[in-house]
Amino acid sequence: MDRFIDDLMDRMTLEQKIGQLNLHSVSGSLTGMKLSDDDANLQAVREGKMGALYGSGNVHYLKLMQEEALKSGAGIPLMFGQDVIHGYQTIFPVPLALSTSWNMDLIERTASIAAKEASASGINWVYSPMVDICRDARWGRIVEGAGEDPFLGGEVAKAYVRGYQGPDNSLDNHHVMACVKHYALYGGAEAGRDYNSVFLSRQEALNGYMRPYQQAAYAGAGCYMSSFNEFEGIPASMNHYLLTELLRDRWGFDGFIVSDYTSVSEQIAHGIGDLQEVSARSLQAGLDMDMNADGFVGTLEKSLKEGRIKEADIDRACRRILEAKYKLGLFEDPYKYLDPSRESEIYTAENRAVARKVARECQVLLKNDGVLPLSKNARVAVVGPLAQNAQALAGSWSTGSHSGECVTLYDGIAEVVRSTYAEGSWLFLDKDLEEAVRYGMARSFMPGFVGAPLHTVPQERLIAEAVAKAREADVVVACVGETESMNGEAASRTDISLPDAQRELLKALKATGKPVVMVLVTGRPLILVEEDASMNAILNVWSPGSEGGHVVADVLFGDVNPSAKLTTSFPRSVGQLPLYYNHKNTGRPQSDYAPFKKFVSAYLDEINGPLYPFGYGLSYTTYSYSAPVLSAAEMPLNGSVTASVTVTNTGTRDGYEVVQLYIHDIYATSTRPVKELKGFRKVFIPAGESVTVDFPLTADDLSYYNHELQWVCEPGDFEIMTGPNSRDTQSVQLTVR
Repeated sequence: MDRFIDDLMDRMTLEQKIGQLNLHSVSGSLTGMKLSDDDANLQAVREGKMGALYGSGNVHYLKLMQEEALKSGAGIPLMFGQDVIHGYQTIFPVPLALSTSWNMDLIERTASIAAKEASASGINWVYSPMVDICRDARWGRIVEGAGEDPFLGGEVAKAYVRGYQGPDNSLDNHHVMACVKHYALYGGAEAGRDYNSVFLSRQEALNGYMRPYQQAAYAGAGCYMSSFNEFEGIPASMNHYLLTELLRDRWGFDGFIVSDYTSVSEQIAHGIGDLQEVSARSLQAGLDMDMNADGFVGTLEKSLKEGRIKEADIDRACRRILEAKYKLGLFEDPYKYLDPSRESEIYTAENRAVARKVARECQVLLKNDGVLPLSKNARVAVVGPLAQNAQALAGSWSTGSHSGECVTLYDGIAEVVRSTYAEGSWLFLDKDLEEAVRYGMARSFMPGFVGAPLHTVPQERLIAEAVAKAREADVVVACVGETESMNGEAASRTDISLPDAQRELLKALKATGKPVVMVLVTGRPLILVEEDASMNAILNVWSPGSEGGHVVADVLFGDVNPSAKLTTSFPRSVGQLPLYYNHKNTGRPQSDYAPFKKFVSAYLDEINGPLYPFGYGLSYTTYSYSAPVLSAAEMPLNGSVTASVTVTNTGTRDGYEVVQLYIHDIYATSTRPVKELKGFRKVFIPAGESVTVDFPLTADDLSYYNHELQWVCEPGDFEIMTGPNSRDTQSVQLTVR
């Protein structure tokens, strides 16, 4: 590779090298306010001023563009990227839902299938996984990640990279290059507002947020995407500490770094300088490719002449991009991913069957007073604005042509039992808000856009129709929550309770006296205090993907015993946010679940703890846990111990249980969280039987970044805790010598 690229770069002009650093979207790919033009893209490709394109899965168009690239001056093939977030054409549950499976093999398989489908459409580079840790559910992009815990997030990140890039990062023609995003700390946006500033110390960043990025690098990810936010006063796309000192020098990452959509030019608004200045500083900091800003292709040659940058800076970035193309096999075969005959590999019955299997493990049972599972002889009224909404089940970032074909909740249930349907309510009582949710994207890019009329049927009439259906039924399934446009990018919310119009519907249904099962479609934790108190059961189905209606019916009628566990804390109030289980104590600590008292760290009007804690999820069976037992009470720094816990299925159904292990460093030179996840196992336990789960522990599992940013395990006492979630744990003490 080195000899090949040395020879190639010796033949390239400066303009051609800079051209490799330029990335554009195709027209119609809308993830920012600067739009691309296909004619301009074609001209840039012919002039050798484009290194890659993204946003198209039209293999015939991409083949044409590749032909033009090969005819240009240097004859270097293009890479073709795409936002493939939770499946390509076959849609899997949204990433936050996938994380609640706690099943790394399943997550890896979804990425592998997505890679196979995307590569069959000419795509060889996917902007996934999104590994940002998020502690504030107001942030809409929480839906794209694995929740609030860095240990679990790291395991999920590795699974995605393995799935996308293949065994040993083989990058054969059924696998693609992963792009880890958003580097770094984007999920820590202040007040949960998208694109906002991030204020974290390096120590807190390394301990609480960075592990997923690190683990993705260790897994061999080929690419990273710089984030929109600033860190320590320096925007991420020009942050030398993030891009070079940490990612490359400390973690050994040897791939290339691309900016997010116009994030280079957006640094002007941060107050750093004009386009030439921010482009030069980004290149020097370690950024290699500029997405949609035209900062590199438009200013680097001038900056070189003025001495602001060196040619070695351009060469370094160009080499990294050429290396990526070499690893993808594009120099050997530029048309490796451009085979129209592979269309039969996309959206197959086999892939949809996997989507159904995966989604079954992502249904979190939040409450059940015994009404679930439902009888297949029951008369069921399926009501609610999301009962027949296929796109809501596809979820955010479902850009494939089959996203509107998801099996709806009503259709899935109606295949099993006698069912009736009623829309039930509007999304929101505020018509303007509902129009903004439904049509905001179109209005942003299409001046004068007018969508289909909303609120044409009075809310009272919709509720009356739903109540009438409920009274004729044995049980009501109320399908409520968020549409696909209520979470994701540019979808931050200050109020994350269930929308008002839908709460009115639930109250009316409850007043009928019929059992009400709430099926919650969502991409984030919502505030469900009222619903938890009034509903007979709550099944959080997230946005479950292509087979959504079938999957939900599988769980509602007991063909599947739910096993998913939350990877985010569900707050009781917006005022608690940010909320996360692995918080630190104060000098005046208060239990998360104790009532208010004076002169401790607590709220007057609410307890500190969440409604549903991290790691929580119910089942159709029950489990009991023994206290954890250690193989030794003491451990030398260079030794190991095993923590064991016995879990018994005390119910009448076989089931899978996610057994969790947490630690607490009792005394350290820096303050430490009250709990930290350090291990988990998803185990099958037949009814009436027991399973003993072993967790080996070494000093590395007990280490953290101290005040000097050294990774250390400090001798002393540790609590080792096991349980079914972060709240209900039992502990034993370990001494490290």
